[in-house]
Amino acid sequence: MEDKIKFMRAALARARKGLAQGEVPVGAVIVCEGKIVSSGYNRRTKTQMASSHAEMYAIDRACKKFGTWRLPERDLYVTLEPCPMCMGAALNARVRKIYFGAYEQKGRSMTAELAQSNLLNHTLEVEGGVLEEECSQLLSGFFRSMRARTKTEQEKEEE
Repeated sequence: MEDKIKFMRAALARARKGLAQGEVPVGAVIVCEGKIVSSGYNRRTKTQMASSHAEMYAIDRACKKFGTWRLPERDLYVTLEPCPMCMGAALNARVRKIYFGAYEQKGRSMTAELAQSNLLNHTLEVEGGVLEEECSQLLSGFFRSMRARTKTEQEKEEE
């Protein structure tokens, strides 16, 4: 099995862990020398903090593990195209490459632009669409279910 598929499946497993806790199902892993060294999943609902994204947890854990804020020669796998905040953290940490699954549907991520911007004296490679369908389905299912719950709750309030 191709490594990027294996590692994206690991990120999907983290996303499912978040889903089981009622979070938007986004998962991330950081890989060094062919091994997962850290991981994370969204926890915004639990923490009520805007920065509680999967990528942020994975990056923070890797920095702690290696005792440095620099993560060269490490790759980030995430199930959804990173937002500008997470791209900034990846650039700041000097991540080598980001692989992501689903594309941000509203086109607000600016992933390609930020990856090559050299804003923090670093550029990185980006490859999107890894297990795109599986990643997209997990997210779509979550939001479909959330909309159905909201509609049911509104109908009950109207009765």
